[in-house]
Amino acid sequence: MEFVNAGHLLGSAYARVRLGDKTILFGGDLGRYSRPVLPDPSPVAEADVLLVESTYGDRLHDVDDHGDRLAAIVNDTAQRGGKLIVPSFAIGRVEEILYWLKHLEDQKRIPVLPVYIDSPMAIAALQFYAGRVNELDPDLTPGQRHVRTFSTTRMVTVSSAQQSADLVASRQPAIVISSSGMATGGRVLRHLAATITSPKNTVLFVGYQAAGTRGRTLVDGGKDVKLLGRVYPIAARIERIDSMSAHADADEIMRWLSGFSRPPRITYLVHGEPVALEALAARITTERGWPVHIAAHRERVELP
Repeated sequence: MEFVNAGHLLGSAYARVRLGDKTILFGGDLGRYSRPVLPDPSPVAEADVLLVESTYGDRLHDVDDHGDRLAAIVNDTAQRGGKLIVPSFAIGRVEEILYWLKHLEDQKRIPVLPVYIDSPMAIAALQFYAGRVNELDPDLTPGQRHVRTFSTTRMVTVSSAQQSADLVASRQPAIVISSSGMATGGRVLRHLAATITSPKNTVLFVGYQAAGTRGRTLVDGGKDVKLLGRVYPIAARIERIDSMSAHADADEIMRWLSGFSRPPRITYLVHGEPVALEALAARITTERGWPVHIAAHRERVELP
């Protein structure tokens, strides 16, 4: 097996390998088109075998509102004197959230609040981005292609466990961005435990919430949630903005597939729930006429 190449380090992620006379493309997280910060999905001309994600294979993201929804959520929470807790994936999502918060601050559409990054991995990722700003979305202006793009006026990175504990105990209005993105673990659990029972606080999800996760329980309107071994009644406001998700929606997946100069011998759909998998398989079959197979857990296949 020969490793051929990979997509952007920042943005869409794919890997292409050669196995004998066959080229196998692992599509990874395709990414989004026309979003700030990260580049658009990298076009690919051909592959013999394709694996492609289907996270949003049955739906479309909301049309970009230029930050209106985020501004409304921040302003509403600030007026209630509460905290805005944002469970976020440490790489990619944190940067886009910060980009929009700074953009809204600069336009005076939201108050200048303390913004805490309480995730060691996210802090390390920000440092990585600082060294690779040349790989950011080329649509950004030269002034935006700088690490300052991700620095709000009162941004604080929380490094130590004690700093994190102090932030959890604080009742001052603030925006706290912490992982994990589906609230399955990490420092965000303590922030949720400290805020979830008060109606003045808000929890904002900005990525996909898989079935069986705490995040899914919250966005689906659950009445209580188990955190750190204890069940808490949910009184905080629960919001979601799927348009900030790193995953392509159904139209964006089909747009990426349209860049192939010839159809793969077989396309395997992965990384999706059953309804999304089936919907995307139907679209690819109908619109592209390609052979498609929904991959089963631990399924073994013989490549054509």
